[in-house]
Amino acid sequence: MTDPGPERPPGPAHRAAPARLTVLAGPTAVGKGSVTAWVREHHPEVWISVSATTRRRRPGEQDGVHYHFVDDAEFDRLVAEDELLEWAVVHRGARYGTPRGPVEEALAAGRQALLEIDLQGARQVRRRMPQAQFVFLAPPSWDELVRRLVGRGTEDAAERERRLGTAREELAAEPEFDVTVVNRRIPDAGARLVELIGLGSR
Repeated sequence: MTDPGPERPPGPAHRAAPARLTVLAGPTAVGKGSVTAWVREHHPEVWISVSATTRRRRPGEQDGVHYHFVDDAEFDRLVAEDELLEWAVVHRGARYGTPRGPVEEALAAGRQALLEIDLQGARQVRRRMPQAQFVFLAPPSWDELVRRLVGRGTEDAAERERRLGTAREELAAEPEFDVTVVNRRIPDAGARLVELIGLGSR
C-alpha cells in the first residue's frame, strides 16, 4: 500500500475568507427573506443579523428570529443611544433598524455576517461600513415582481400600490451596489449569495 504522506492543508477553495459584512437589499417582494432563509438553512455558519422593527408581526413570524418586534418608545431609545447601525422608515410606515453591537461582535469573532435590509438602510451602512459588500437582489422582470407581490396576499390594494411605487424607486438604485443577483429560483440565488460571501455553495 502506498503511503499517502502527511495530510495536506486545505486548498484555496476550502480556506475561510476574512470575515466581512455582506449587505443584501432589493425591491419589495423580490424574495430577500426567502433567500436569506435558504442561506440560514444550508449555511448555518453564516451569522445573520436580526433587525428591530415597529411593524406588526405577521402570521408565523417569531420574535428574535425573524425580527425583534419593538414598540415606538423602544425604537426611539435605540436611535437616541446610537445602538443602531442603520434605521429607516419603510413604505411610509413602520421603522426598521439593525442593532449595531451584534454585527460588530460577529465580525470580531471571525464570522461571515449577512444583513438583509431595505435600500435606505443599505445606504446608511455604506456610509458607516464602506468595506462591506453590497449585493442587490433583483427580480427576473417587473411583471414577475408584481406577480410575487400580489400573490403574497399580505397587503391590501392601497398597500400594494404604495409598495409598487417604492419598488420602482428601489429598482433604479441597482447601480449603487457592488453586484447584482437575479432571483429566478431561491436555491440558485442563495447559492450565488453564499459564493459572494466567500463560503462556496453546497
